[in-house]
Amino acid sequence: MTSAVERHGAFTFKGNPVTLLGPEIKVGDTAPNFTVLANDLTPVTLDDSKGTVRVISVVPSLDTGVCDAQTRRFNEEAAKLDGVTILTISVDLPFAQSRWCGAAGIDKVQTLSDHRDLSFGLAYGVAIKELRLLSRAVFVVDANDKVVYAEYVPVVGDHPNYEAAIEAAKAAK
Repeated sequence: MTSAVERHGAFTFKGNPVTLLGPEIKVGDTAPNFTVLANDLTPVTLDDSKGTVRVISVVPSLDTGVCDAQTRRFNEEAAKLDGVTILTISVDLPFAQSRWCGAAGIDKVQTLSDHRDLSFGLAYGVAIKELRLLSRAVFVVDANDKVVYAEYVPVVGDHPNYEAAIEAAKAAK
């Protein structure tokens, strides 16, 4: 796993600084395209939801407490946000994501797997070099593929700013 851009110490995992691979995406950037896998193993790209506002919630693993809570929170918010697509991306296998969604009653958020080639993680600068996981982050992309909100959560156990992300999504509609 290599990339032209390595951001040493950009994220802390269990008290240890780790290296994020890929560029830091900023507000105003054109959102990079990516290819991840849906729960049925079909490829999904950013272009598949073109023309809608997208909230992209990034988690290390759905099977952990904060990631579980983050995904549930965005699932609740999705029910209130017409015209907004919410994607949750992790490197969990699609089968595990599907099982977790069924057990958790998640039906408004689309869970997607970046396990195959870290296409999303490397494009958005959230791939953890040392662990082959994704760091916690939230991006809001408008209908014209412009990033209108970007939050890289610096510590694995911290929650993102849900309110700021939801407000950015509402403002982008």
